[in-house]
Amino acid sequence: MSPQGRVTINDVARRAGVSIATVSKVINNRYGVAAGTFARVQAVIDELGYESSLVAQSLRSHKTNVIGVLVADLEPFSTELLKGVARGIDGTGYELVIYSAGGLVRDRDGWERRYLSRISGTLTDGVVLVAPHSADIPHAAPLVAVDPRTGPSNLPTVLSDSLKGATMATEYLIGLGHRRIGFLAGRTGLESARLREQGYREALANAGIRFNAKLVQSGEFDTGLAAQAAARLLDLRPRPTAIFAANDRSAVEVIQAAHARGLLVPDDLSVIGFDNIPESALCSPPLTTIDQSIQRMGFEAVRLLVSLIRGDATGPQQIMLPTELVVRQSTRAL
Repeated sequence: MSPQGRVTINDVARRAGVSIATVSKVINNRYGVAAGTFARVQAVIDELGYESSLVAQSLRSHKTNVIGVLVADLEPFSTELLKGVARGIDGTGYELVIYSAGGLVRDRDGWERRYLSRISGTLTDGVVLVAPHSADIPHAAPLVAVDPRTGPSNLPTVLSDSLKGATMATEYLIGLGHRRIGFLAGRTGLESARLREQGYREALANAGIRFNAKLVQSGEFDTGLAAQAAARLLDLRPRPTAIFAANDRSAVEVIQAAHARGLLVPDDLSVIGFDNIPESALCSPPLTTIDQSIQRMGFEAVRLLVSLIRGDATGPQQIMLPTELVVRQSTRAL
């Protein structure tokens, strides 16, 4: 066994008393090995627990049968999306590798280009990029973007109908009698965040409510910044009677900021989020939100990627999923 403790092809060859070339033929199920020798080598492989390097496999066959998912961080949205990815890859014959940048990409333009170079090509046959900052990425292997940056893109894409969802959320608050509605915006440059603010503005305009820039604060989809933005909204005089947050994590920060000020949700303040992550039903009070089918986004993304890798993609290269209002206990009529 190698000094690092990893079983190598040399270890298998020595234990079986054959050449490395013979072990390679067994591993790749090639002709030229007697049945008895084949069985002996395979038994040693099983005994030692040898697994061929993905890099070595890809150099030989130009295929790894592995799909990569690249995320900036493992937070509620991406972890929920990965549940759908796991369902989508089931039965395809592909394995899955997840690469997280560990949250070290904030405010770094083009982060996915740098990290993509580490897993594409020799380690994976294709990659799902989650919320990439760059909208246009040169690539040799197939890529699918989930919830990409604003701007033109050459990437096949899976996203939800953020514009309609945000319009629904704001119209729901208006229908409850609210007129002074705050908006806690999302990440600058992300298309979904831009569309959610657009939906908020359009719903106000359609209801004849004048837009007030003071009622819009940015949380950048970051819990710390969202807490500060929520505080700014709640310290306005007069304060909003309702707040629509561009994602659920930000909405939870709004609820916590309200509680810290002695405000009751929803008696003193109605709050609505966007995502419908599992935590939205568990907070106090349970959060009214927009469901954007996060798991289905992951499912559709990996299915589209597999079809691109196999060269049989015939359907649309942009998949738009519907959004739906989920009413819970964080909103009430004014």
